[in-house]
Amino acid sequence: MKKIVIATRESQLALWQAYHIQSRIKELFSDIEVEINKMTSKGDIILDKPLALIGGKGHFTKELEDAMLEGRANLAVHSLKDVPTFIPKGLKLAAVTKREDQSDLFLSHKFKSFEDLPKGAIVGTTSLRRRMQLLAKRPDLKVKDLRGNVNTRLRKLKEGQYDAIILAYIGLKRLNLIEDIPYTQKLEFMIPPMGQAALGIEILDNDPFLQRVADALNDKDTLLATKLERDFISKIGAGCSAPVAVNAIVNKDSVSIKALIGLVDGSKILKKELSSNREESKNLGKKLADLMIKEGAIELLKEAEENAFKEYRPDRI
Repeated sequence: MKKIVIATRESQLALWQAYHIQSRIKELFSDIEVEINKMTSKGDIILDKPLALIGGKGHFTKELEDAMLEGRANLAVHSLKDVPTFIPKGLKLAAVTKREDQSDLFLSHKFKSFEDLPKGAIVGTTSLRRRMQLLAKRPDLKVKDLRGNVNTRLRKLKEGQYDAIILAYIGLKRLNLIEDIPYTQKLEFMIPPMGQAALGIEILDNDPFLQRVADALNDKDTLLATKLERDFISKIGAGCSAPVAVNAIVNKDSVSIKALIGLVDGSKILKKELSSNREESKNLGKKLADLMIKEGAIELLKEAEENAFKEYRPDRI
């Protein structure tokens, strides 16, 4: 019997994702044994600073990638939004699972909806993308950083440290945590980040057996949509400390992609959208990036990154 070792972070949500893929593989291949190798990433350990200041989202994937390259695992399951556009040599982002609901979710113990928040209400999120879109809509709000695992964030909300917090709907749904919150609302105005609500399957490169397994897990429409999003991010050069939203949608033969770039306080926003038929969509993400670059996206990104997380950076002597 052949064996696959899945590398995963030990967070509650990451484990749900790994066990989900383990179950899928067993359903699809009765002759494959699937083992889970749990590990802690740097992104799970350092919780007192935003991810952008400890090296970005790659700190959620590096330990898993090292395990594969060192022979301790041969497949990793990631939240695709946490996977950098650069993949280390010897590895391959081989498949993307069917995308689910990408919504950002408003949660509160005090107020029924985002619109009901009073002036000066404290809203928790460390995402620059969310911060930008929240303040563009409601500049009167006070947006406060929010780190920790999902349960820690929900505890802080319950304790009254925040009037409301914003989290990804899909993670809460997978962990059955939504019903415990008195008031929730999907924020329809919020554009999601690259790869939201899809799982990325990373494998050792040039391994036909692993590729066959990955192909069975792959969803072609989601792979196309997320590839366009990742192409956009790569071309625009947006790092983790950049307020950027990008979302591609594949609807039969029609493909569209929209993106939003701006300052963290929402005072400057650049938003564009492109669409094409499926056959001509291969470079749609790059084309959108080129269009936004011509309209000043690089300069806007530079300004945004220079002003992000100033409170964490000591003044230079």
